[in-house]
Amino acid sequence: MEKHGIALADLMSFFPCHANELDRVAIEVHYLGYYLKWTPEEVYYYAVENTGFQARPFRTQGTYSKYNSIDDKIDDFHFYTTFIKFGIGRATYDASQEIRNKHITREEGVALVRKFDGEFPEKYFDEVMDYLEIKRERFMELCDKFRSPHLWAKVDGEWKLRHQVCNNP
Repeated sequence: MEKHGIALADLMSFFPCHANELDRVAIEVHYLGYYLKWTPEEVYYYAVENTGFQARPFRTQGTYSKYNSIDDKIDDFHFYTTFIKFGIGRATYDASQEIRNKHITREEGVALVRKFDGEFPEKYFDEVMDYLEIKRERFMELCDKFRSPHLWAKVDGEWKLRHQVCNNP
C-alpha cells in the first residue's frame, strides 16, 4: 500500500465481508455446485447456454481448454510450478477429471497430457514477473531448485520427467 500510495479504505470494497456481517443482515451464499453437479465441462456448457458466457479465443497454457481460469493471469504459474514440484500439470488434472466423467477416453487423455502438460506459461510471463518483481533468470533458477531428483533428470541439458503416465500403457 505504501509503495503505490493506496489507503486501506480504498481497498475495503475488494475484501470479503466478515461472517458476522453476513449473519447480521441474513445474507446467504449459494454456489452453483449446490444445484448442479460440478463437472467443469458440463457447467461450462450450462453457462454458455444460460448466461452468455464466452470462452476466450485461445487455449489456456498448460492444458487444452479455453474456458478455465480465464480471469486469472497467474493461475497458469500455479499449475506450471505444480508440474515442476510434483511432475503433474494442469492437463493431467483436467484430463483425469474428464476421463472419470467419461467425456474422453484414457487414450485421448494420455495424448492431451503428452501434448500440453508442463507447457511453459509464456503468455503472461513478463507481466507476472513484473508484478512479482522477479527476473526471468531467478524464476527459472527457483523452478530448477524445486525439481525433485526422484521425479526429474537432466538429459542432454534438458529436464525430463523420469516417469509419466503418458509413457505407460
